[in-house]
Amino acid sequence: MEILNQLGSLILGAVPTMILFILLVVAYSFLVRRPLDRTLAERRHRTTGAIEQARGAITAAEAETAVYEDKLRTARQEILADRERRVRERQDERDRALAAARQQAHERVNAARAEIEASAEAARRQIEGSVVELGDRIIRSLLPSSAGVSEVRQ
Repeated sequence: MEILNQLGSLILGAVPTMILFILLVVAYSFLVRRPLDRTLAERRHRTTGAIEQARGAITAAEAETAVYEDKLRTARQEILADRERRVRERQDERDRALAAARQQAHERVNAARAEIEASAEAARRQIEGSVVELGDRIIRSLLPSSAGVSEVRQ
C-alpha cells in the first residue's frame, strides 16, 4: 500500500507539471503551429500557382515555337521555290540564247555555203571560158599557123 501512496503522491505532484505541459502544448499550437501551418499552406498554394503558371508559360512558349517553326519552314520553302524559279528562268534564258546562237551560226553556215557555191560556180564559168581560150592557144601553138584553128574545130 505504501507503493500506492507513493504513486498517488507522485501523480499528485506531477499534476501541475502535466497541466503546465498541456498549457504549453496548447500555447504552442495557437502561437506557433497554426501560424506556421497557415504560412506553409500559403507557400504551398503560391508554389502550386507558380508551377501552374510556369507550365502555362511553357505550353505557350511551345505553341509559339511551333508557330515560329511553321513560319520558318514556310519561309524556307518560299526561298527554295524562288531560287528554283530563278534557276529555271536563267536556264530558259540560257537555252534561248543558245538556240539563238545556233540559229545564227546555222544562218552563217548557210550564207557561207551559198557564197562558196556561188564562188565555185563563178570559178567554173571562168574556167570554162578560159578552157576554150586556152585550147585555142594550145592549138595555135602546136599547129602551124597556116592550118588555122577554125579547121581543127570542125
